[in-house]
Amino acid sequence: MQHKPIKYVEKALTYVAKGAWVVFDRLNQIRPNPSFTPKWSDKPLLKSWEKTKPPLGWPRETDSLCPRCVPEIRKEILEGKRPLSDLIEKRPGEIKAQIIERDGKILMVKDCPVHGHFEDVMSIDVAFFKHLEEMFPGRDIRCHNDEKLHRHGSSTITHGRGAVLTIDLTNRCNMMCDPCFMDANQVGFVHELTWEEIKTLLDNAITIKPKRQMSVQFSGGEPTLSPYFLDAIRYARKVGYNSVQAATNGIEFAKSPEFCRQAAEAGLRYAYLQFDGIGNAANSHRHVGNLFDVKLRAIENLYQAGVEIVPVTTIINGVNNEQVGRIVQFALDNPKRISFCSFQPVSFTGRDEEISDERRMAQRYTLSHLAHDVKKQTGLGEPARDWFPLSFMSTFMDWADLVHGPQAEWGQLSCGCHPNCGVGLAIMVDKETREAAPIPSFINVDRLAKDVMRINDAARGKFLSVLGMALALLRNYDPFKTTRHFTIFDLYKKFDKSFGITGRDYGKVTADRTREDIEKRRRDRWNVLFIAGMWFQDLFNYDFRRTEQCIIPYATQEGEISFCAYNTGIGWRQIVEKMHMTATLTKWYEEHGRHEIFAGGRNVKLDSTEHTLLLRKELITEEAQKDLDRLGIAKTAREEKLRARNERLRKEAENARMARLYRKYVLKEPDVGELVQIQGLNGSSNGTNQEATETLAVTSSR
Repeated sequence: MQHKPIKYVEKALTYVAKGAWVVFDRLNQIRPNPSFTPKWSDKPLLKSWEKTKPPLGWPRETDSLCPRCVPEIRKEILEGKRPLSDLIEKRPGEIKAQIIERDGKILMVKDCPVHGHFEDVMSIDVAFFKHLEEMFPGRDIRCHNDEKLHRHGSSTITHGRGAVLTIDLTNRCNMMCDPCFMDANQVGFVHELTWEEIKTLLDNAITIKPKRQMSVQFSGGEPTLSPYFLDAIRYARKVGYNSVQAATNGIEFAKSPEFCRQAAEAGLRYAYLQFDGIGNAANSHRHVGNLFDVKLRAIENLYQAGVEIVPVTTIINGVNNEQVGRIVQFALDNPKRISFCSFQPVSFTGRDEEISDERRMAQRYTLSHLAHDVKKQTGLGEPARDWFPLSFMSTFMDWADLVHGPQAEWGQLSCGCHPNCGVGLAIMVDKETREAAPIPSFINVDRLAKDVMRINDAARGKFLSVLGMALALLRNYDPFKTTRHFTIFDLYKKFDKSFGITGRDYGKVTADRTREDIEKRRRDRWNVLFIAGMWFQDLFNYDFRRTEQCIIPYATQEGEISFCAYNTGIGWRQIVEKMHMTATLTKWYEEHGRHEIFAGGRNVKLDSTEHTLLLRKELITEEAQKDLDRLGIAKTAREEKLRARNERLRKEAENARMARLYRKYVLKEPDVGELVQIQGLNGSSNGTNQEATETLAVTSSR
């Protein structure tokens, strides 16, 4: 490829920057300044060497949970046989776990004195796992002013302030999915926040320090079913959160452009849209006939209203892992609409908590699977070079905190999670030509992060810190490995737009932003497509070292609880929702009527299926992935339970048949079993229930 002349000029500038950096860095390390205490924290900014880290590497020991003890303990608490205080004052269900390497994989192995041995896969790539842990810069400022909200025993969040505060507005949903970590529509009661509760949770959240600029995500169930959905968005913006999100299946947004407009005007910035693959067949495991059409229409309506879209994919090995590359390519084809893809490897909790070992091992999908699938299916990103833990970005957030000074009202959003929790790959995409290049392919990000740490540790004023960043970026930049039209000046502008250093107007994101601000930000030619993987824990791979520095806390009536401690772990969700139950399902239906539920292959009625997205025909999946069918393994908890039930019925029928033969041929008794069953089917007073009928059917089929 012939390079543009500007590329050679930039290359010359990188050599100048390398020399200038050496001089700058030596002078900058002379008598570094002490860290200041910002307005948003009662503790000073941390130097790089002051940041603590949990035990990393392997073999190592950590604290985990027994997958069989925990459901038993939770049941005792829910039934009132055990006090809730045990979760805070004791360590019920906790056992030690070892993280080891075996056969080229990283495993968690653990033993319960009651229930025996458990093990699960943490990574299928040792080099990838090692790279992520080595790139972890350390934990954020320890939480303070949080005693009323962080009080959950060994599940307590101890570091940072989180990046996304999640609030479940309701446990009601208009779908019946597998998997579902919250078991929506199946728990027999409604848990729905009142307006006063919503305001209280949002007010409480901003009292914790460090007071970082968090995103607030309204979730559920399906949050759009809450009567306070729009009001909650407005209030979150009012109290200072500039990034308000909704985790949604998109049905209500697809049905109504007007609803999208109302949400955007209320202040909704992002829609985290459930998005399992390209084509209706790829979404068929959700049991809505036209679900992909719903997704496309939701994207169209939301974008036109001014809301940004983040496709969120629950990845299950053997069910939709083949969709990873198709989804990434779909995002690359539509860079003006999609700038973020979130992949969430399945967590076996909720309806999947009782999963069999066979299905768990077949469906287990890790962050290492994701990195390799992106590489294999798109050709983008070297797993052990281009992927980084989400917490890697905290070094750059520390720099922004330094530059914004001690008077800033909020700290920068900092994803300071454990390196085993989340990963990301950043790709620079030209919106006009759709050319793409992973950022680590043209920026030496490892060395850049080390340079930025040195700038942060010197703790100079704004001018010198910005100058240092400019030199560090330039010296680590390779103009010949970017896309054709990208320049170092575009890179500087992207940094300025992200961190607000110069005060230049790129379009506001604050509560007073207008549609003009949204369009101004969208006019940027360059889209950083961020491919993120967030791996939530389940009882089989639970690690309390991860829980302690959770960046996605749940705001509840019982305080703010780590995402994994709430949805998996000891199961705070079931306990909190039962404690603060709004009504039984029967009573709710009596008072409010039944809301619409789409299941069993039913279609969502749409006024239109038109869209302006680029959708390549070759990306559309025509039939569902059949890996598990070929292995004879169930796809869902419902299917697994049905198979287990049928197998039980088959065995019962076989035992009955053998007993009948024994009586007939050994004991010489008359054979009356078949007459009794047939009489029951004909409606005699002895009739049979459905299970007995199925037993006869199984017997007859043999």
